[in-house]
Amino acid sequence: MARLTSPAPRLPRQSDTSPAAGEVFVTRQVHFSSSHRLYNRRFSRAWNEQEFGECANQRGHGHNYVLEVTVAGVPDPRTGYTLNLRTLKRLLEAEITVPCDHRHLNDDVPFLKGIVPTTENLAIAFWRRIAAKLKTGRLTQVRLYETPRNFADYFGP
Repeated sequence: MARLTSPAPRLPRQSDTSPAAGEVFVTRQVHFSSSHRLYNRRFSRAWNEQEFGECANQRGHGHNYVLEVTVAGVPDPRTGYTLNLRTLKRLLEAEITVPCDHRHLNDDVPFLKGIVPTTENLAIAFWRRIAAKLKTGRLTQVRLYETPRNFADYFGP
């Protein structure tokens, strides 16, 4: 009886590695340290203390945040990049890290004025700021770690 064998694997030609393979998701991570206070001025001090506990402390408290931003796209056949990560790094530095690092998010960051700076609200605010400036690719996710165990994911409006 004849033995069946699999055909030899076909090595990819240059054209097989072209962007026709589909989208690639690229993520850049940045770090910044900030303080904030969880406090909703529309409600009483008692309500805020009940809702936010120690996080409603008038002086605030701080975190070492980690922000991950994911962009999807088809790699450029000339460079192989979905987007140049240096460009994304510069965008994140200008729009998020510089305005937020070593700042009090409630008081010192104009684009955060009027929001309760929870991890969820920050992820949404960061999305809006990044999406408005992103010229290449499609913003697909913003993940913000407040602590190693607490984070929020935002996938856009």
